[in-house]
Amino acid sequence: MDLSYTPEEEDFRVRLREWLAKVLPGLPPKPKPEDWPGRRAYDLGWQRTLYDAGYADVHWDASPTMRLIFLEETERAGAPYVGANFVGLLHAGPTIAAEGSEAQRARWLAPILRGDEVWCQGFSEPDAGSDLAALRTRAWRDGDDYVVSGSKIWTSHAEVADWCELLVRTDPKAPRHRGITWLAMPMDVPGVTVRPLRTLAGSDEFAEVFLDEVRVPVANRVGAENDGWRVTMVTLSFERGTAFVGEVVACRRVLGDLARAAHANGSWDDPELRRRLGRLHAEFRALWRLTQWNVSEAEGRGVPGVGGSVFKLRYSHARQELYDAAADVLGPDALDLDRPWVLDRLSSLSYTIAAGTSQIQRNIVAERILGLPKGR
Repeated sequence: MDLSYTPEEEDFRVRLREWLAKVLPGLPPKPKPEDWPGRRAYDLGWQRTLYDAGYADVHWDASPTMRLIFLEETERAGAPYVGANFVGLLHAGPTIAAEGSEAQRARWLAPILRGDEVWCQGFSEPDAGSDLAALRTRAWRDGDDYVVSGSKIWTSHAEVADWCELLVRTDPKAPRHRGITWLAMPMDVPGVTVRPLRTLAGSDEFAEVFLDEVRVPVANRVGAENDGWRVTMVTLSFERGTAFVGEVVACRRVLGDLARAAHANGSWDDPELRRRLGRLHAEFRALWRLTQWNVSEAEGRGVPGVGGSVFKLRYSHARQELYDAAADVLGPDALDLDRPWVLDRLSSLSYTIAAGTSQIQRNIVAERILGLPKGR
C-alpha cells in the first residue's frame, strides 16, 4: 500500500500552511472553558472562516487523504479545533453525506459547513452501558411524526446544540440490532430537557437529555426504519477512523515538549522514564502510520473500515500512558490544575470509554478482523 503523497496533495499542504500562517495571528482570544455560549460562537466563527476560504468542505467533498492533511496541518499550526461543532462535522455530517437523501443533504450539510448549526450525539443511555444495542428510548409512528420518549446520557454538546443525531428503538419485538432507527431531532421542540453533567476536570461538555413524547418528523429519519444499526456503524466508523487524527498530532507534539521538560527539571536522568518516552515515541509514530493506512483504505471504500477500531483501541491506552508519564515529569505539580498537561491527564481517563469502550473495540477486532466466533 502506497502511503506517500501525490504532488497535488503536497501542493494542498503548502497552500494550507500559507493560509494558516496568515489567518491565525488575527483570531480573537479563546473564551474561558466554562463559557459555552462564547465557545460556541468562537468555534462557529472559525468554521465560517474556513468556509469563506474554501476549506470547510474538506470533511466530506475532499478525499480522505486531503482530509488527513487538513487535520494534520491545522493541529500543527495551533488552529482552533472543531470544538462545539465536533459532532456535526465529524459524525452526523459525514453520516448524512453517506446515507441521507438528497433533500436531507441539502437541508443539513451546508449549515454545518457554514457554522450555522451545532449537533450533539444522542446514542448512550443510562441503562445500556457500553452495549449500544441495548438502548430503550422508544419511538412510535403517529402519522408523519415519530413520538419519542426516553433518556440519553453523555450527550456531547447538548447544551448548545441545534440538532441531535438520535438513536431510538422503533420495533421492540425485533432482535436488538434490527429494531433501531437513526433520527435527526431538533433540540428546541417541546419535551426536550437538557441537564449538563460536570466531569472530573470540571467541564460540562456532556449532558443528560430527557425526552417526553417529543415529535420528530418522519422526514428526519436517515436510512430506513429499523435500519438504524447499519447507519450507526457508518457514524461510528467516522468517529473511530479519522476523528482522532488531530489528537495524534497533538500527542506527538506533547511528547516532544515532555522530553524537553524532563531535560530541564532533571527527571531525564531516570532511565525508566527515558525508556517510557522512547516507547511512546515509537507508539505514536506507528499510530500515525496506522491512521494513514486507514485513510488509504477509506479512499476505496468511501467510509473508514474496521481498522478504525484497532486505532481507537491502541490510541486510547497510549494517550493515557503519555499523560501518566507527564505526571511523573511534573512530580508534585501534577496535582496543580493550572499546570500544563494536568487537565489533559484527567480527560485522558475517559478515552478507554468514549467512542466505544476498549472491551467493545476488542470484540470488533476479534470478530470482524480476526474472524473469531462471537461470544454466547
